Amino acid sequence: MSASAILSATPGGRRTPPKPAWLKVRLPSGSDYFLVAGLVRKHALHTICQSARCPNAGECWSARTATFLLLGDVCTRACAFCAVSKGRPGPLDAAEPDRVAEAAATLGLRYVVITSVTRDDLADGGAAHFARTIAAVRARSPETRVETLVPDFGGDTASLDAVLAVAPDILNHNLETVEGLYPLIRRPAGNYRRSLTVLERAHHAGATTKSGLMVGLGETAAEVHRALSDLRAAGCDLLTIGQYLRPAADCAPVERYYTPEEFAALEREARAVGFADVAAGPLVRSSYRAGELYRAAREKGAPPCAT
Repeated sequence: MSASAILSATPGGRRTPPKPAWLKVRLPSGSDYFLVAGLVRKHALHTICQSARCPNAGECWSARTATFLLLGDVCTRACAFCAVSKGRPGPLDAAEPDRVAEAAATLGLRYVVITSVTRDDLADGGAAHFARTIAAVRARSPETRVETLVPDFGGDTASLDAVLAVAPDILNHNLETVEGLYPLIRRPAGNYRRSLTVLERAHHAGATTKSGLMVGLGETAAEVHRALSDLRAAGCDLLTIGQYLRPAADCAPVERYYTPEEFAALEREARAVGFADVAAGPLVRSSYRAGELYRAAREKGAPPCAT
């Protein structure tokens, strides 16, 4: 076997396709990138940009934006697509909401995305911590819009309601992949419907809702169409679609890489299903163009979250 074949082989012996040229990203540079990096270090914050090895970190940080990761950087779940550390998390940091708010104010952000690791060890899944962080950001920066990318809170509706009660401008929860591939990503099959229920409940509470899908895990076109239809039936307003990139050797393999033209076709299909706006592309992730998608939703009449 050649060296290239060895490097592209999965632990089970199956080869992964070579990464295409359109997935290459430039190394981060510029003063704004280093400003964000310095603030993250100064305030002892975590970002999903770092923890999930996001390929857009250089672009976003250079534009003085970041997605803040709450509740530490260790997740209680072991999803097969994610680079975030798994294991037993540490205790909650009560000062974290204020540090996030200070960093957002220092950067002069007009749009902030707040997400978290999944904390099944907490009674409320960290919902109260989300709510305190949103309140802290708004206290320091009243004009700043806040998007929350939340976990499923174990299906606990009271936890979700606690986040909705502070009226995030966008309630984001990722469906991740098609229903048939949930076992592949180490999620119980029933969690697909649980995620749709999160979005549906948020929609009925008056929120503008958003979700995200990965492609390249082996899904069929029919399965993708069904997922799009399921999301719209749940009241999802906004959507991101990106290429799954295997972050580590113990994660699920890439079955194929979609071309930019295929992503353009997926975007057209999603718009035809009825989403208010869609961002689809090889490097698109949950927070990509977040502010732009929010503005598009407002222009097209998607409801703000009710207070």
